Amino acid sequence: MAMTADTFDVPLQRQADPATTPMPRPRRQWGTALKALRRLLNDKDDTGQVFEIMGALNGSATADAYQRLLTTPQGGRMAYERQELAEKLMDDAWLDAFKPGTVGAAYREFIRTEQLSADGLAEISRSRGKEIDVRHPYAWMGRRTRDIHDIWHILSGYHRDALGEACLVAFSYAQTKGLGWALIAAGATIRSRGGDHPYGKAIWQGYQRGKACAWLLGEDYERLLNEPLEDARRRLGIAPASIYDAIPAEARDGVVPTQA
Repeated sequence: MAMTADTFDVPLQRQADPATTPMPRPRRQWGTALKALRRLLNDKDDTGQVFEIMGALNGSATADAYQRLLTTPQGGRMAYERQELAEKLMDDAWLDAFKPGTVGAAYREFIRTEQLSADGLAEISRSRGKEIDVRHPYAWMGRRTRDIHDIWHILSGYHRDALGEACLVAFSYAQTKGLGWALIAAGATIRSRGGDHPYGKAIWQGYQRGKACAWLLGEDYERLLNEPLEDARRRLGIAPASIYDAIPAEARDGVVPTQA
């Protein structure tokens, strides 16, 4: 049974207390993940393959993240409230209220320039089934992780080119410990060998940056979006993406040249 980016093999109705009862670690589906990876590397915009890989490999990463959230100062409150970020991020009036220079303003510009929407990503995530929408704390954590992806683009400084996405998945692996992210980053690194730019080093730096900064899944995003962007990066310990930034924008899609 798929649940958000993770898979759990025990039906929810069997859980006496789903918020606290341990879920068994599911079997990883390497064949499914590798097939999806090949498709993704040949078309970086095929986002459905990302969810396929996450479902095949991420195991208990979302459940573990939920349990970790409960140990943070504000995590209990956020888990109790279970705010659906996608609903807020689809509210144009709410987005328009962010002051210039804030994380929220940068996010607003990003999604409108790229013609993205939180609802669009949510629809793609349902390609593996509707379980992501169930009323369960782990499913909520999965939706939360999904919905902040584009905010992590803003915080990390990685754009939506192929290299930026590869760097961000490496960053995301350091943050979430979801093995699916590691597979995508490794696949992009292998495919980039022999290129004219230090693509592999940029991806590795993405992992290092994600590991060195604060745990972003534990942030209060309503508060974070109202912070000045540079102040937020300093507070969170997010270092500059120096290697990525040094690679010309026109060369960044060359990280994953298509293979026959």
